[in-house]
Amino acid sequence: MNSAKAAVIDYGMGNLMSVLRAWQFAGADARIISAPADIQTDDILVFPGQGSIIDTMKLLKATGFDSAIKDWVAADKPFFGICLGQQALFEHSEEGDVEGLGIFKGSVKRLRLPKGFKVPHMGWNNVSFRRGGREGLLDGISDDDQFYFVHSYYVDTPDDGIILGTTEYGGQKFASAIAKGRLVATQFHPEKSQQKGLSLYKNFIRSAR
Repeated sequence: MNSAKAAVIDYGMGNLMSVLRAWQFAGADARIISAPADIQTDDILVFPGQGSIIDTMKLLKATGFDSAIKDWVAADKPFFGICLGQQALFEHSEEGDVEGLGIFKGSVKRLRLPKGFKVPHMGWNNVSFRRGGREGLLDGISDDDQFYFVHSYYVDTPDDGIILGTTEYGGQKFASAIAKGRLVATQFHPEKSQQKGLSLYKNFIRSAR
């Protein structure tokens, strides 16, 4: 069986190579693309996330990736968003007071935590998954497993049906993973989350074939 082809979007921000290597290690035929026209016979579109959503949205609009992502998701093709790649899917962000892609209802808010809890939320934390209908995606992953986070903002959505996983930090509970159709996005970084993160990528690749 041929490997699933994955296109990793280069929208001018960092962390691309670690994301690319993780998808390749997980079994995808992955490459980096820098323009929507580069999306050809790919099976999976990967939206990595690191940096400012202000600059990200400007670059997405300037390159046309904003429309390309919306069209891809609307066609229910396999899509994986990571960290900022989850946040940008929503309507609005408090960071810079900018509009997101508006694919899902909700906003991105700054973590406001009690004294003693640092922002950004950085390090390992548990994800409590909602498994209904997603057992294949979560094969080999339990709620006791931890994933790696680096973020100062979180998704607040009224659409409870898209929430795949939740995490609590400093008394703030937030959606740390979402899913709808063939779309999955995570606030945590699977590529930084060692074996469990790679398991999530492997499961997603298998489901995309």
